[in-house]
Amino acid sequence: MPATKTFNYNSIDAHGKKSKGTIEAPNEAAATHMLRSRGEVPIGLTLAGQGLQREVKIPGLGNRVKLKDLAVFARQFATMTSSGMSLLRSLAILEEQTSAAPLKKAIAEVRTDVAAGGGLSASMAKHDRVFPRLMIAMVRAGETGGMIDKALEQIAESLEKDTALRGKIKGALTYPAIVLGFTFIMIAGVLIFIVPIFEGMFKNLGGELPAPTQFLVTASRNMGWVGPLVLGLGFGGTFAYKRQIRASADFRLKVDQVKLRMPVFGPLLRKLAMSRFSRNLGLLLNVGVPVMQALSVVGETTGNEVINVAMKDVQATVRDGQPMSSALRNHKIFPEMVTQMIEVGEESGQISQMLDKVADFYDREVDEAAESLTAAIEPIMVVVMGTVVGSMVICLYLPMFTIGQNIQTS
Repeated sequence: MPATKTFNYNSIDAHGKKSKGTIEAPNEAAATHMLRSRGEVPIGLTLAGQGLQREVKIPGLGNRVKLKDLAVFARQFATMTSSGMSLLRSLAILEEQTSAAPLKKAIAEVRTDVAAGGGLSASMAKHDRVFPRLMIAMVRAGETGGMIDKALEQIAESLEKDTALRGKIKGALTYPAIVLGFTFIMIAGVLIFIVPIFEGMFKNLGGELPAPTQFLVTASRNMGWVGPLVLGLGFGGTFAYKRQIRASADFRLKVDQVKLRMPVFGPLLRKLAMSRFSRNLGLLLNVGVPVMQALSVVGETTGNEVINVAMKDVQATVRDGQPMSSALRNHKIFPEMVTQMIEVGEESGQISQMLDKVADFYDREVDEAAESLTAAIEPIMVVVMGTVVGSMVICLYLPMFTIGQNIQTS
Protein backbone atom coordinates (compact mmCIF):
# COMPACT_ATOMS: atom_id res chain seq x y z
CA MET A 1 0.00 0.00 0.00
CA PRO A 2 1.53 3.39 -0.98
CA ALA A 3 2.53 5.73 1.81
CA THR A 4 0.10 8.56 2.46
CA LYS A 5 0.94 12.24 2.73
CA THR A 6 -0.79 15.04 4.58
CA PHE A 7 -2.24 17.85 2.45
CA ASN A 8 -3.63 21.21 3.59
CA TYR A 9 -6.72 22.12 1.61
CA ASN A 10 -9.23 24.92 1.08
CA SER A 11 -12.48 23.91 -0.59
CA ILE A 12 -15.97 25.10 -1.38
CA ASP A 13 -19.18 23.06 -1.65
CA ALA A 14 -22.17 23.37 -3.98
CA HIS A 15 -23.83 25.88 -1.63
CA GLY A 16 -20.82 28.18 -1.60
CA LYS A 17 -19.71 27.23 1.91
CA LYS A 18 -15.94 27.30 2.32
CA SER A 19 -13.93 24.99 4.51
CA LYS A 20 -10.31 24.13 5.17
CA GLY A 21 -8.39 21.36 6.87
CA THR A 22 -6.04 18.47 6.22
CA ILE A 23 -6.52 15.26 4.28
CA GLU A 24 -4.44 12.09 4.01
CA ALA A 25 -3.81 10.77 0.48
CA PRO A 26 -1.02 9.11 -1.54
CA ASN A 27 -0.67 12.11 -3.89
CA GLU A 28 -2.28 15.39 -4.93
CA ALA A 29 -4.54 13.79 -7.56
CA ALA A 30 -5.91 11.32 -5.01
CA ALA A 31 -6.52 14.12 -2.51
CA THR A 32 -8.41 16.11 -5.14
CA HIS A 33 -10.52 13.04 -6.02
CA MET A 34 -11.35 12.43 -2.34
CA LEU A 35 -12.51 16.02 -1.89
CA ARG A 36 -14.63 15.91 -5.05
CA SER A 37 -16.23 12.65 -3.89
CA ARG A 38 -17.33 14.50 -0.75
CA GLY A 39 -19.00 17.17 -2.88
CA GLU A 40 -16.26 19.76 -2.31
CA VAL A 41 -14.33 21.67 -4.97
CA PRO A 42 -10.67 22.16 -3.95
CA ILE A 43 -9.50 25.74 -4.40
CA GLY A 44 -6.15 25.27 -2.67
CA LEU A 45 -4.09 22.13 -2.04
CA THR A 46 -0.52 22.06 -0.73
CA LEU A 47 1.65 19.41 0.88
CA ALA A 48 1.81 20.09 4.62
CA GLY A 49 5.04 21.87 5.57
CA GLN A 50 6.06 22.43 1.96
CA GLY A 51 4.90 24.13 -1.20
CA LEU A 52 4.60 27.70 -2.29
CA GLN A 53 3.50 28.91 1.12
CA ARG A 54 7.06 28.53 2.43
CA GLU A 55 8.62 31.01 0.06
CA VAL A 56 11.04 33.32 1.86
CA LYS A 57 9.73 36.85 2.36
CA ILE A 58 12.17 39.65 1.65
CA PRO A 59 11.84 42.76 3.85
CA GLY A 60 10.86 45.90 1.99
CA LEU A 61 8.92 44.13 -0.77
CA GLY A 62 5.67 43.62 1.14
CA ASN A 63 3.58 45.93 -1.08
CA ARG A 64 4.36 44.08 -4.29
CA VAL A 65 2.32 41.20 -5.68
CA LYS A 66 4.54 38.16 -5.28
CA LEU A 67 4.79 35.48 -7.94
CA LYS A 68 3.61 32.98 -5.34
CA ASP A 69 0.35 34.93 -4.84
CA LEU A 70 -0.27 35.03 -8.59
CA ALA A 71 0.43 31.28 -8.88
CA VAL A 72 -2.05 30.48 -6.09
CA PHE A 73 -4.63 32.85 -7.64
CA ALA A 74 -4.28 31.23 -11.08
CA ARG A 75 -4.44 27.69 -9.67
CA GLN A 76 -7.57 28.40 -7.63
CA PHE A 77 -9.19 30.31 -10.51
CA ALA A 78 -8.49 27.39 -12.89
CA THR A 79 -9.90 24.84 -10.43
CA MET A 80 -13.12 26.79 -9.92
CA THR A 81 -13.76 27.54 -13.61
CA SER A 82 -13.04 23.92 -14.64
CA SER A 83 -15.62 22.74 -12.09
CA GLY A 84 -18.32 24.84 -13.79
CA MET A 85 -18.38 27.78 -11.40
CA SER A 86 -19.17 31.13 -13.03
CA LEU A 87 -16.51 33.80 -13.45
CA LEU A 88 -18.29 36.24 -11.14
CA ARG A 89 -18.68 33.73 -8.35
CA SER A 90 -15.10 32.55 -8.73
CA LEU A 91 -13.81 36.13 -8.61
CA ALA A 92 -15.92 36.90 -5.54
CA ILE A 93 -14.44 33.91 -3.68
CA LEU A 94 -10.90 34.77 -4.78
CA GLU A 95 -11.34 38.38 -3.69
CA GLU A 96 -12.50 37.31 -0.24
CA GLN A 97 -9.73 34.82 0.47
CA THR A 98 -6.76 36.64 -1.11
CA SER A 99 -4.54 38.22 1.54
CA ALA A 100 -2.23 40.30 -0.71
CA ALA A 101 -3.75 43.81 -0.65
CA PRO A 102 -2.82 44.93 -4.22
CA LEU A 103 -4.06 41.65 -5.71
CA LYS A 104 -7.24 41.77 -3.63
CA LYS A 105 -8.00 45.29 -4.87
CA ALA A 106 -7.32 44.33 -8.49
CA ILE A 107 -9.58 41.25 -8.28
CA ALA A 108 -12.38 43.40 -6.83
CA GLU A 109 -12.15 45.88 -9.70
CA VAL A 110 -11.94 43.09 -12.29
CA ARG A 111 -15.08 41.51 -10.79
CA THR A 112 -16.89 44.86 -11.00
CA ASP A 113 -15.90 45.27 -14.67
CA VAL A 114 -16.95 41.71 -15.55
CA ALA A 115 -20.28 42.21 -13.77
CA ALA A 116 -20.83 45.31 -15.91
CA GLY A 117 -20.34 43.25 -19.08
CA GLY A 118 -16.61 43.66 -19.69
CA GLY A 119 -14.31 40.86 -20.81
CA LEU A 120 -12.05 39.17 -18.28
CA SER A 121 -8.83 39.82 -20.20
CA ALA A 122 -9.77 43.45 -20.92
CA SER A 123 -10.53 43.99 -17.24
CA MET A 124 -7.24 42.38 -16.18
CA ALA A 125 -5.33 44.50 -18.72
CA LYS A 126 -6.33 47.60 -16.74
CA HIS A 127 -4.17 46.27 -13.91
CA ASP A 128 -0.99 45.43 -15.80
CA ARG A 129 1.09 46.22 -12.70
CA VAL A 130 -0.58 43.28 -10.96
CA PHE A 131 -1.27 40.80 -13.76
CA PRO A 132 1.68 40.01 -16.10
CA ARG A 133 1.27 40.47 -19.85
CA LEU A 134 1.73 36.74 -20.30
CA MET A 135 -1.30 36.03 -18.12
CA ILE A 136 -3.44 38.67 -19.86
CA ALA A 137 -2.52 37.41 -23.34
CA MET A 138 -3.28 33.79 -22.45
CA VAL A 139 -6.62 34.70 -20.83
CA ARG A 140 -7.52 36.68 -23.97
CA ALA A 141 -6.66 33.68 -26.16
CA GLY A 142 -8.65 31.41 -23.84
CA GLU A 143 -11.67 33.67 -24.13
CA THR A 144 -11.39 33.71 -27.92
CA GLY A 145 -11.05 29.92 -28.17
CA GLY A 146 -13.63 29.13 -25.49
CA MET A 147 -11.05 27.34 -23.30
CA ILE A 148 -10.41 29.80 -20.50
CA ASP A 149 -10.16 27.01 -17.92
CA LYS A 150 -7.34 25.39 -19.94
CA ALA A 151 -5.58 28.75 -20.29
CA LEU A 152 -5.79 29.37 -16.54
CA GLU A 153 -4.50 25.85 -15.84
CA GLN A 154 -1.45 26.44 -18.03
CA ILE A 155 -0.89 29.87 -16.48
CA ALA A 156 -0.89 28.26 -13.03
CA GLU A 157 1.60 25.58 -14.09
CA SER A 158 3.88 28.19 -15.65
CA LEU A 159 3.82 30.45 -12.59
CA GLU A 160 4.43 27.52 -10.25
CA LYS A 161 7.44 26.39 -12.25
CA ASP A 162 8.79 29.93 -12.38
CA THR A 163 8.31 30.23 -8.61
CA ALA A 164 10.18 26.97 -8.05
CA LEU A 165 13.05 28.13 -10.30
CA ARG A 166 13.33 31.44 -8.48
CA GLY A 167 13.30 29.60 -5.17
CA LYS A 168 16.25 27.48 -6.28
CA ILE A 169 18.21 30.53 -7.40
CA LYS A 170 17.49 32.27 -4.09
CA GLY A 171 18.54 29.13 -2.26
CA ALA A 172 21.85 29.08 -4.13
CA LEU A 173 22.52 32.71 -3.21
CA THR A 174 21.36 32.55 0.41
CA TYR A 175 24.55 31.03 1.83
CA PRO A 176 27.01 33.54 0.29
CA ALA A 177 24.69 36.42 1.26
CA ILE A 178 24.62 35.27 4.89
CA VAL A 179 28.40 34.75 5.01
CA LEU A 180 29.08 38.16 3.47
CA GLY A 181 26.67 39.83 5.87
CA PHE A 182 28.28 38.09 8.85
CA THR A 183 31.75 39.08 7.58
CA PHE A 184 30.80 42.77 7.38
CA ILE A 185 29.28 42.64 10.87
CA MET A 186 32.43 40.98 12.20
CA ILE A 187 34.68 43.61 10.57
CA ALA A 188 32.56 46.40 12.08
CA GLY A 189 32.67 44.73 15.51
CA VAL A 190 36.46 44.38 15.42
CA LEU A 191 36.92 48.01 14.36
CA ILE A 192 34.52 49.34 16.98
CA PHE A 193 35.39 47.19 20.02
CA ILE A 194 38.73 45.39 19.53
CA VAL A 195 40.99 47.85 17.71
CA PRO A 196 40.58 50.64 20.34
CA ILE A 197 41.83 48.23 23.04
CA PHE A 198 44.91 47.39 21.02
CA GLU A 199 45.43 51.09 20.19
CA GLY A 200 45.57 51.99 23.89
CA MET A 201 48.00 49.17 24.53
CA PHE A 202 50.25 50.28 21.66
CA LYS A 203 50.30 53.86 23.03
CA ASN A 204 51.45 52.67 26.44
CA LEU A 205 54.22 50.51 24.97
CA GLY A 206 55.40 53.18 22.52
CA GLY A 207 56.87 52.66 19.09
CA GLU A 208 55.69 53.49 15.59
CA LEU A 209 52.76 51.47 14.19
CA PRO A 210 53.21 49.60 10.88
CA ALA A 211 51.16 50.93 7.95
CA PRO A 212 48.55 48.09 7.96
CA THR A 213 47.93 48.50 11.69
CA GLN A 214 47.76 52.30 11.36
CA PHE A 215 45.13 51.82 8.62
CA LEU A 216 42.97 49.74 11.00
CA VAL A 217 43.39 52.31 13.80
CA THR A 218 42.40 55.17 11.45
CA ALA A 219 39.37 53.20 10.21
CA SER A 220 38.34 52.49 13.82
CA ARG A 221 38.55 56.18 14.78
CA ASN A 222 36.38 57.20 11.81
CA MET A 223 33.76 54.44 12.08
CA GLY A 224 31.30 56.91 13.65
CA TRP A 225 30.83 58.72 10.35
CA VAL A 226 32.27 56.29 7.78
CA GLY A 227 29.82 53.50 8.75
CA PRO A 228 26.61 55.57 8.31
CA LEU A 229 28.07 57.09 5.12
CA VAL A 230 28.73 53.65 3.60
CA LEU A 231 25.24 52.43 4.59
CA GLY A 232 23.66 55.59 3.17
CA LEU A 233 25.56 55.28 -0.09
CA GLY A 234 24.63 51.61 -0.30
CA PHE A 235 20.89 52.22 0.17
CA GLY A 236 20.97 55.31 -2.06
CA GLY A 237 22.84 53.47 -4.79
CA THR A 238 20.39 50.55 -4.64
CA PHE A 239 17.40 52.91 -4.87
CA ALA A 240 18.93 54.83 -7.79
CA TYR A 241 19.82 51.56 -9.56
CA LYS A 242 16.27 50.20 -9.26
CA ARG A 243 14.79 53.50 -10.42
CA GLN A 244 17.11 53.59 -13.43
CA ILE A 245 16.28 49.95 -14.22
CA ARG A 246 12.58 50.78 -14.32
CA ALA A 247 12.99 53.99 -16.30
CA SER A 248 15.60 53.21 -18.97
CA ALA A 249 15.49 50.32 -21.43
CA ASP A 250 19.03 51.15 -22.60
CA PHE A 251 20.32 50.88 -19.03
CA ARG A 252 18.51 47.54 -18.55
CA LEU A 253 20.08 46.27 -21.77
CA LYS A 254 23.60 47.20 -20.65
CA VAL A 255 23.08 45.67 -17.20
CA ASP A 256 21.72 42.41 -18.65
CA GLN A 257 24.59 42.21 -21.13
CA VAL A 258 27.06 42.51 -18.24
CA LYS A 259 25.16 39.89 -16.22
CA LEU A 260 25.32 37.38 -19.07
CA ARG A 261 29.12 37.85 -19.34
CA MET A 262 29.75 37.21 -15.64
CA PRO A 263 32.07 34.19 -15.21
CA VAL A 264 30.04 32.23 -12.64
CA PHE A 265 26.51 33.61 -12.71
CA GLY A 266 26.35 34.40 -16.44
CA PRO A 267 25.74 30.81 -17.65
CA LEU A 268 23.12 30.29 -14.94
CA LEU A 269 21.25 33.49 -15.89
CA ARG A 270 21.40 32.51 -19.58
CA LYS A 271 19.86 29.10 -18.84
CA LEU A 272 17.17 30.72 -16.70
CA ALA A 273 16.34 33.17 -19.52
CA MET A 274 16.16 30.32 -22.07
CA SER A 275 13.84 28.37 -19.78
CA ARG A 276 11.45 31.32 -19.42
CA PHE A 277 11.61 32.19 -23.12
CA SER A 278 10.83 28.63 -24.27
CA ARG A 279 8.15 28.02 -21.64
CA ASN A 280 6.32 31.30 -22.20
CA LEU A 281 6.46 31.21 -26.01
CA GLY A 282 5.28 27.59 -26.04
CA LEU A 283 2.35 28.42 -23.74
CA LEU A 284 1.28 31.41 -25.81
CA LEU A 285 1.37 29.49 -29.09
CA ASN A 286 -0.35 26.47 -27.52
CA VAL A 287 -3.44 28.47 -26.49
CA GLY A 288 -3.72 30.14 -29.90
CA VAL A 289 -2.01 33.51 -29.43
CA PRO A 290 -0.88 34.82 -32.87
CA VAL A 291 2.86 34.48 -33.50
CA MET A 292 3.54 38.23 -33.77
CA GLN A 293 1.70 38.98 -30.53
CA ALA A 294 3.37 36.02 -28.81
CA LEU A 295 6.83 37.30 -29.77
CA SER A 296 5.95 40.75 -28.44
CA VAL A 297 4.69 39.38 -25.12
CA VAL A 298 7.45 36.83 -24.56
CA GLY A 299 10.16 39.46 -24.95
CA GLU A 300 8.81 41.34 -21.94
CA THR A 301 8.16 38.28 -19.76
CA THR A 302 11.62 36.68 -19.70
CA GLY A 303 13.04 39.39 -17.44
CA ASN A 304 15.99 39.89 -19.79
CA GLU A 305 16.30 42.98 -21.94
CA VAL A 306 18.73 41.24 -24.33
CA ILE A 307 15.98 38.79 -25.30
CA ASN A 308 13.42 41.61 -25.44
CA VAL A 309 15.54 43.50 -28.00
CA ALA A 310 16.13 40.28 -29.93
CA MET A 311 12.38 39.62 -30.10
CA LYS A 312 11.76 42.97 -31.76
CA ASP A 313 14.23 42.05 -34.51
CA VAL A 314 12.72 38.55 -34.78
CA GLN A 315 9.26 40.08 -35.17
CA ALA A 316 10.44 42.21 -38.09
CA THR A 317 12.11 39.20 -39.74
CA VAL A 318 9.05 36.94 -39.30
CA ARG A 319 6.81 39.71 -40.62
CA ASP A 320 8.91 39.64 -43.81
CA GLY A 321 8.14 35.94 -44.23
CA GLN A 322 11.30 34.39 -42.76
CA PRO A 323 11.13 31.42 -40.36
CA MET A 324 11.50 32.17 -36.65
CA SER A 325 14.45 29.79 -36.32
CA SER A 326 16.41 31.72 -38.97
CA ALA A 327 15.76 35.01 -37.19
CA LEU A 328 16.87 33.58 -33.83
CA ARG A 329 20.21 32.47 -35.30
CA ASN A 330 21.15 36.13 -35.75
CA HIS A 331 21.32 36.55 -31.97
CA LYS A 332 24.10 34.88 -29.99
CA ILE A 333 22.06 34.57 -26.81
CA PHE A 334 20.07 31.70 -28.35
CA PRO A 335 22.08 28.42 -28.34
CA GLU A 336 22.16 26.28 -31.47
CA MET A 337 20.12 23.59 -29.72
CA VAL A 338 17.23 26.03 -29.20
CA THR A 339 17.17 27.18 -32.82
CA GLN A 340 17.47 23.59 -34.09
CA MET A 341 14.53 22.44 -31.94
CA ILE A 342 12.41 25.37 -33.10
CA GLU A 343 13.32 24.63 -36.72
CA VAL A 344 12.20 21.01 -36.28
CA GLY A 345 8.98 22.27 -34.70
CA GLU A 346 8.34 24.59 -37.63
CA GLU A 347 8.87 21.75 -40.11
CA SER A 348 6.64 19.31 -38.19
CA GLY A 349 3.96 21.80 -37.13
CA GLN A 350 4.65 21.07 -33.44
CA ILE A 351 6.55 24.17 -32.42
CA SER A 352 4.80 24.57 -29.03
CA GLN A 353 5.61 20.96 -28.09
CA MET A 354 9.26 21.47 -29.08
CA LEU A 355 9.42 24.64 -27.00
CA ASP A 356 8.04 22.74 -24.01
CA LYS A 357 10.82 20.16 -24.41
CA VAL A 358 13.42 22.92 -24.58
CA ALA A 359 11.97 24.50 -21.43
CA ASP A 360 12.05 21.17 -19.58
CA PHE A 361 15.68 20.72 -20.61
CA TYR A 362 16.70 24.14 -19.33
CA ASP A 363 14.71 23.65 -16.13
CA ARG A 364 16.91 20.64 -15.38
CA GLU A 365 20.00 22.61 -16.41
CA VAL A 366 19.08 25.40 -13.98
CA ASP A 367 18.59 22.84 -11.19
CA GLU A 368 22.03 21.34 -11.79
CA ALA A 369 23.70 24.75 -12.21
CA ALA A 370 22.17 26.02 -8.95
CA GLU A 371 23.40 22.95 -7.06
CA SER A 372 26.88 23.26 -8.59
CA LEU A 373 26.96 26.96 -7.76
CA THR A 374 26.10 26.28 -4.13
CA ALA A 375 28.76 23.57 -3.89
CA ALA A 376 31.40 25.83 -5.47
CA ILE A 377 30.59 28.97 -3.49
CA GLU A 378 30.74 27.40 -0.01
CA PRO A 379 34.51 26.70 0.05
CA ILE A 380 35.22 30.02 -1.68
CA MET A 381 33.30 31.93 1.00
CA VAL A 382 35.11 30.02 3.75
CA VAL A 383 38.47 31.01 2.20
CA VAL A 384 37.35 34.65 1.84
CA MET A 385 36.17 34.82 5.44
CA GLY A 386 39.34 33.13 6.70
CA THR A 387 41.48 35.57 4.70
CA VAL A 388 39.66 38.58 6.14
CA VAL A 389 39.95 37.31 9.72
CA GLY A 390 43.58 36.28 9.29
CA SER A 391 44.54 39.62 7.74
CA MET A 392 42.98 41.59 10.58
CA VAL A 393 44.69 39.43 13.21
CA ILE A 394 48.07 39.85 11.50
CA CYS A 395 47.57 43.63 11.27
CA LEU A 396 46.81 43.81 14.99
CA TYR A 397 49.82 41.72 16.01
CA LEU A 398 52.41 43.28 13.65
CA PRO A 399 53.37 45.98 16.21
CA MET A 400 54.22 43.24 18.72
CA PHE A 401 57.30 42.33 16.72
CA THR A 402 58.48 45.97 16.61
CA ILE A 403 57.81 46.41 20.32
CA GLY A 404 59.70 43.18 21.12
CA GLN A 405 62.69 44.33 19.12
CA ASN A 406 62.69 47.71 20.93
CA ILE A 407 62.60 45.98 24.32
CA GLN A 408 65.52 43.70 23.37
CA THR A 409 67.54 46.66 22.06
CA SER A 410 66.96 48.68 25.19
